[in-house]
Parts: sequence; C-alpha cells; structure tokens
Amino acid sequence: MTSAEFPTRAVRPSEAERERALDVLRAGVSTGRLSHDTFLGRIDLVLHAVSRAELEAALAGLPLSSPLEGFVLRAVGRLSGFRARVARAWRTERLPALSLPQAGTRRLTIGRIPGSGLRLHHSSVSRFHAELRYELDGWVLYDLGSTNGTHVNGHRIAGGLRVRPGDQVRFGDQEFRLAG
Repeated sequence: MTSAEFPTRAVRPSEAERERALDVLRAGVSTGRLSHDTFLGRIDLVLHAVSRAELEAALAGLPLSSPLEGFVLRAVGRLSGFRARVARAWRTERLPALSLPQAGTRRLTIGRIPGSGLRLHHSSVSRFHAELRYELDGWVLYDLGSTNGTHVNGHRIAGGLRVRPGDQVRFGDQEFRLAG
C-alpha cells in the first residue's frame, strides 16, 4: 500500500499557535476592529479549531502583529504599570501615620461620636465606624457597619481583618498609614 492510499490529516494547531491567535483577537477587539460578539465567536473558533486552516480562517481580516510589535506593546504595558506603582508608593508615603495603640490596650473605637478612642471629624466617617482590637498576637480591624466603609490596602472589609504597620487604612474618606 502506498502513502497515496492512506488519507492524510491536517496538522492540528499547537497551543502556542492558539495563544498567538488569541493575542491577535485581543488586539483586534482592543483597537475596535472586532465587535464584542464577533470577538466571542472567533475565540470559540480558535479554541475548537482542528486544523491550521480553521485557525487562519478565524483571523481573517485582522492584521497579524510582528514580534517587534508584541515586544513594544509588552514594554509599554510594563512601563505603564511601573508608573502606577511609583505613584501609589509616593501617595502611601505621604499619608499621615496612625500609630497602633500600646500592647496593653485591648480595643480602640474609631468614629465621629465624642468618646471615641480615635475621633475623626469628617462627614464621611460614621458615628460608630470601626474598632481596632488586640487579639492573640496582633491587631484586628473591624468595620462596625459604617455607611462609607472601612478599607485596608484599598479593599473594603466586612467583619474583621488583621492589620500591621505599613498597611493603609481608610475610614470613609479619611486615609492613614499604620505605624508601629
């Protein structure tokens, strides 16, 4: 039997080829060349392609990026992220410091009401906003159902969260950096 008698199969696309195709589709949607629905349909084609021809058909009409273009785009993305990290670090260092209480203190109330251990005179701070408690071997910050929330390192907390020196805390619109 000769090789002409056996049917040949198309070569399946590799994972690297699929990833490259997905990158081309992402670039197409980010530049406005593809609508969201077309993007989703073509992703399905790429993921289910059984031949390189099907993969190429999913990319029809889209310009293929060169390795240099990919390198430049990744470099710009990294530089952009670096700029954001520097800006965040600059802002963090400029925040007013809020010293954690002495180790013998068991709890510190935070709010707008007179008698709070830490009284913050700002309309975004609730009367009974938060509480700092010493538990086991460290401080835990609890939100007390405040209207504008208690945030630690940019994330709103519900319930309690362990805090350490260097953490950023925000009560309403009042932001601080915890100090030891």
